[in-house]
Amino acid sequence: MSLQAFALIIVAGLIHAGWNVAAKKAGGDSRFAFFTSIIMMVIWAPLGWWVGRDVVPGWGRAEWAVVVISGLLHVAYYVTLLRGYRHADLTVVYPLARGSGPLLSSMVAIAFLGEHISTLGAAGIAGVVLGVFFIAGGPALLRPRSDPEARLRLRRGLLYGVLTGVFIASYTVVDGYGVRLLLMSPILIDYMGNFVRVFLLAPVVLRDLPEARRLWAQQWRWAALVALVSPVAYVLVLYAMQTAPMSHVAPAREVSMLFAALIGGHLLGEGDRAVRIVGAVLIALGVTALGLG
Repeated sequence: MSLQAFALIIVAGLIHAGWNVAAKKAGGDSRFAFFTSIIMMVIWAPLGWWVGRDVVPGWGRAEWAVVVISGLLHVAYYVTLLRGYRHADLTVVYPLARGSGPLLSSMVAIAFLGEHISTLGAAGIAGVVLGVFFIAGGPALLRPRSDPEARLRLRRGLLYGVLTGVFIASYTVVDGYGVRLLLMSPILIDYMGNFVRVFLLAPVVLRDLPEARRLWAQQWRWAALVALVSPVAYVLVLYAMQTAPMSHVAPAREVSMLFAALIGGHLLGEGDRAVRIVGAVLIALGVTALGLG
């Protein structure tokens, strides 16, 4: 992995952790996802037009298929993530989602896209996954809890975290195929996929407009923050994927856990600091191994 790709992933990780904390604090549902998509479509329109004005008219079926499938998967990912944040702790859902997604996408890239990984790179993946496990609670995840409500929140966190990870793995493979094999612009994949997201989420808002207006008044500031910064994080990752193997980039994104452990733990008061530090160190070592391997 080049130093440039590595730097892009580090910056993307910081941004990604920040907007996930914002989404958690907003406490929104699929209507919040619609709000962010609408704002995203507006504020990033000049850049989308500038990059795509001469490119999009020349797209064929393969390019449009990537955009549509990517948009569908991103809707499923975001709605599942928001639902997990409403029913469980960020420090369970986020680590499991971020850990299981790259692990799955790396395995797909190695098994089906012909990518190769060194022993050091494989050790890096293992370090990232183990670090995520510790940040999510470590051995405490495996011990029974006496509080029924705590057990329920943990089970929900595990379920939504892994399910979100499946969608992360899916859209990472689809978008990686677009930028690496079809040579599509990372900016256009994300921006054009946003129209798919708006189309799919609009019926949820239109079913109850008074409630949507009430939620908009409460959540538009959080939605604007997420809309402004979340595309930057993902586009940086896609640019990194143009020069570095997907099986390296996807797990290296887990550097965001270093920032989420500090930001989320401080603002939300979740989790054991000592266990979280152990997980952060393991992730840092794993990311370093991926960069070298």
